[in-house]
Amino acid sequence: MARLTRKKTLDDLEQAIGVPIRDRERFERALTHSSLQGNGGDERSYERLEFLGDRVLGLIVAERLFTQFPNADEGELSLRLNALVSAEACAEIADEIGLFDYVRQGADLKKLKGDRTRNIRADLVESLIAAIYLGEGLETARDFVERHWGDRLDADVAARRDAKTALQEWAHQTAPTPPRYELVERTGPDHEPEFTIRVVVPDVEPGIGRGRSKRIAEQEAAAAVLRREGVWKDEA
Repeated sequence: MARLTRKKTLDDLEQAIGVPIRDRERFERALTHSSLQGNGGDERSYERLEFLGDRVLGLIVAERLFTQFPNADEGELSLRLNALVSAEACAEIADEIGLFDYVRQGADLKKLKGDRTRNIRADLVESLIAAIYLGEGLETARDFVERHWGDRLDADVAARRDAKTALQEWAHQTAPTPPRYELVERTGPDHEPEFTIRVVVPDVEPGIGRGRSKRIAEQEAAAAVLRREGVWKDEA
């Protein structure tokens, strides 16, 4: 039987997020990873709530950016939105709340550490937002996002371009052929795969990226080359 790794209670979480937890079953589901399925655990994981929370978060952040940057075009707004709702950003919020201490997960995930748990931590934030939205409404969800995203929402920083697009444009100026992406390996269980991708640009050291999808890994690989070659000098 799967063992629960959660160290804290929903009462602790209520204090941490400043939002009343009225439907405890919903919040339990928001904190349950799919690795419990088939191991004697609760088969209702956070995946459906994560789907909804991703959209709620996107709406709240998009509305805030639309107001915050009245002169920004659609492209810049999209880049800012992508940065604020990215797995990296959501995982940071989860760490600040200590959200991973509440997750219910199967034993096969106990060995994962650091960056290997980033996507889980990001998913937890999105499922939590959905639980708040369903229980308390959009305004409470907005208040949660604005409090926990804090200065990130107000930062007037240069928007970062899509890594694969930026690398292709840079390579077009410096190399005879476009970047080529190669799958190095696929590891992890079926419900939490990790892909390792190598990007090859002629006369340039290859870049390596990892992610839970090939697309994410390709973006990471492209970004690695851009940082190393000095094209991106100030990535947060």
